[in-house]
Amino acid sequence: MIVYKKSKGEFIADIDDLIIEDIIHESVEKKLNRRVGESEYRSWQNSLQYMANVLRTDDIPGDAGVAIEYNIPRTSNRVDFIISGQSEGGEEFAILIELKQWSEIQLTGKDAMVRTRFKHGMSEELHPSYQAWSYSALLNGFNQTVYEENIQLKPCAYLHNYTDDGLITHAFYADYIAKAPVFCKEDKLRLREFISGFIRHGDRRDVILRIENGKIKPSKSLADSMASMMKGNQEFVMIDSQKIVYETALALAQTSTPANKNVLIVHGGPGTGKSVVAINLLVALTKKGLLAQYVTKNSAPRTVYETKLTGTLKKTEISNFFSGSGAFTSTRPDMFDALIVDEAHRLNEKSGMFQNMGENQVKEIIGSSKFSVFFLDEDQKVTLSDIGEEEEIEKWAIRHNATVHKLELTSQFRCGGSDGYLAWLDDVLQIRETANTMLDGKDGYDFRIFDDPNALRDAIYEKNREANKARLVAGYCWDWRSKKNPQEMDIVIPEHDFAMRWNLGSDGMLWIVKPESVSEVGCIHTCQGLEVDYIGVIIGPDMIYREGDVLVDPSKRSGMDKSVHGYKKRLKENPDETRSLVRSIIKNTYRTLMSRGMKGCYVYFTDKETEQYFRSRIDDTILIKTA
Repeated sequence: MIVYKKSKGEFIADIDDLIIEDIIHESVEKKLNRRVGESEYRSWQNSLQYMANVLRTDDIPGDAGVAIEYNIPRTSNRVDFIISGQSEGGEEFAILIELKQWSEIQLTGKDAMVRTRFKHGMSEELHPSYQAWSYSALLNGFNQTVYEENIQLKPCAYLHNYTDDGLITHAFYADYIAKAPVFCKEDKLRLREFISGFIRHGDRRDVILRIENGKIKPSKSLADSMASMMKGNQEFVMIDSQKIVYETALALAQTSTPANKNVLIVHGGPGTGKSVVAINLLVALTKKGLLAQYVTKNSAPRTVYETKLTGTLKKTEISNFFSGSGAFTSTRPDMFDALIVDEAHRLNEKSGMFQNMGENQVKEIIGSSKFSVFFLDEDQKVTLSDIGEEEEIEKWAIRHNATVHKLELTSQFRCGGSDGYLAWLDDVLQIRETANTMLDGKDGYDFRIFDDPNALRDAIYEKNREANKARLVAGYCWDWRSKKNPQEMDIVIPEHDFAMRWNLGSDGMLWIVKPESVSEVGCIHTCQGLEVDYIGVIIGPDMIYREGDVLVDPSKRSGMDKSVHGYKKRLKENPDETRSLVRSIIKNTYRTLMSRGMKGCYVYFTDKETEQYFRSRIDDTILIKTA
């Protein structure tokens, strides 16, 4: 989304009229639906004056395009300043400029990271050259207009308050500076020459608007990229917080010892790249000769990753990379250099099939490794036995005399990377209040409501023909009858003559990648931690809307589902806490199911009043698409 877009001449006029910061302020609040802090407002006042001075030359045409605060479609990443136009030969260019008000930095030993005074004190931040380059890499890789129409992106960084003392331009950062030059306070003329070297004529074909409207394909499948990553190929460019988390974890893993244990807690919602960072970390640490394992409670992602590596590595090698969360009940202390725990919110207290082994999985993981990193989203806890939360991890870290570090990942490409859709989902499910009370479809995410489950199934079948990346899932409200009798149907909705089987036996945890499994329905246990392009969700009677409230009814869950097993006993012992916990589990289940699709989510509601509630919370432009 473009917050501000005008010609260079119009931009300078707004600067001279002293209204540029107010225009952008109003546009951010209106278009992005977020408040602007005083520091952000001042940054526009200051940085944009410097950019105007750079552009005050006839060498850069007055009809060149200018965009400010360009939100890369379907992501949470913003490019501070863009100048667009054509070269002498007619090639189209867009100069991406990362603006910084920094006045001092310190070197670090972490790739592409510096220390600077930021917000509330000194902190580690990305080198602005890496930041600018990563945004151009993101657009080059995922914006169809950019790569099909050969629009040339030229990233750079401008630190207008920083006098070059040899640190920001240090040889340690040379690789990224070569990709995205950095200009300091004394480099105004050099930046002007850099821009005018590419842009000699105006933006005659509206490059910025075409980039804005360019079709964004979803990010690569992590599972499909596994083999290439294990061979050392870089499949993913890590953006902003992903890179910070990765480099921090890498440094901690290399410096941790039994006497200097470290625990890193990383919060991140759907699509923030938790698994991408985790797998990249596993590969990097292994290549450095450290003993590291990728750990999940849920076997689905491990099974899929292992299958993708078959034929690339020996079976024994593959098994050494991956582990279940209950495998550390008798491990000797500090046996591992690093344990990388993905989906850490799913950790349990006890281990084993009958939950009768060990003491506490969090305790055992921290005790077994010099360094452990826990990637978690507490809003994806989906069973009564899930204990993975920050407080629990911190408690056991302290008992092991480990230093605790905390970081957060922000959204990228799940659900189109749409922070808007995910925020709306939280609001409509009444998980938390957000500003996104209506889903407007402006970010291009394909959300549809179907009033017939057969139509939903047919739409998912059609989408699956494109790349075998569409699947059906449902709340576990129907018994698994076909387990004993393969001829039986499980999910039966008589009023629509609809009947399908659960996929809980034949493909098991490979449900999400087996081509033929599209004809069966998955559940929370076979899809958490994995993604498809399109997800079709059947919402059962365990969640309904009545008189202003989204309500849950665990009794509508199948008795075969262990997610809320034992809730009746808990209700007697602690009714208020149990009701709150069950409410969170059922809502979190549907939040998780409805965020498995990177391109779209199609939904059928068994309860019509709930369907009408959801329809009332989406814009007319989306309602037109719904069946």
